[in-house]
Amino acid sequence: MTQRVTVADIVAMKRRGERIVMLTAYDYPTARLLDEAGIPVILVGDSLGNTVLGYETTIPVTLAEMLHHTKAVTRAVRRALVVADMPFLTFQVSPEEALRNAGRLVQEGGAQAVKLEGGGPVVETVARLVQAGIPVMGHLGLTPQSVHALGGFRLQARTAPAVRQLFADALALEQAGAFAIVLELVPTPVARAVSQLLHIPTIGIGAGAGCDGQVQVLTDLLHLLPGPLPRHARAYADLATVVSEAVRRYADDVRSGAFPGEAESFGLPRDLDPEILAAIAEEFGSRREGGDNETRADSP
Repeated sequence: MTQRVTVADIVAMKRRGERIVMLTAYDYPTARLLDEAGIPVILVGDSLGNTVLGYETTIPVTLAEMLHHTKAVTRAVRRALVVADMPFLTFQVSPEEALRNAGRLVQEGGAQAVKLEGGGPVVETVARLVQAGIPVMGHLGLTPQSVHALGGFRLQARTAPAVRQLFADALALEQAGAFAIVLELVPTPVARAVSQLLHIPTIGIGAGAGCDGQVQVLTDLLHLLPGPLPRHARAYADLATVVSEAVRRYADDVRSGAFPGEAESFGLPRDLDPEILAAIAEEFGSRREGGDNETRADSP
């Protein structure tokens, strides 16, 4: 039986100096591929709002949508730790409501942990979830659910007060029981210093190589959507071109009659004589001709 990666394993990876790899997945086939490739942490990110559902931001993503995609991912995964994002307004109202919603992602969705954005204001909520037995991953720096308040998707922790706040929030999340923290769009030296301060791992995205691990959005890594990538992303394939070319070739083959060919088709079973098939076709052809004649005779 394959041994499941746990939050304790992730924390131990930091102690050993082992880099942590995390990727997003939103459906069964990609989650299965990531799991079989040995990715230790799979994030069902609310980034699915942008990458799968076509929203401009993650803010419209609902708990129902997160549950739908989390269930698909957890059906595929046998080894990786699956972390599900808590979407906008599922944890900000009160710790009690956050507990109910996080509980659904774990109980119904099958996730082993949840991730929520923010620092000081959510520390009490993090502690409440951890006390209830739900592992929590924090998220600091650029927090996409606060994009309107932050003035867009831009670098964070750019001033001394902002850096102090980032340090304070990171320590507070660790003390509340978070097992890891995502640092997004933070200057590399700042992220490195935070990573060295904490006993729990940091997972960077646009935060440089000084973090304990890295996370990328799978559609960026595969360049599955046409157009330029964010600066922090690197394409390891160009699937947008591959998929587009495959679709064009398929359409050409259908139009020319090249698809389906003999390899994709089925002949008559041995117990069905071609003469019987011809007789049946002739019989029903006669019935149709008779029906057409009756229709024409009844027409004014």
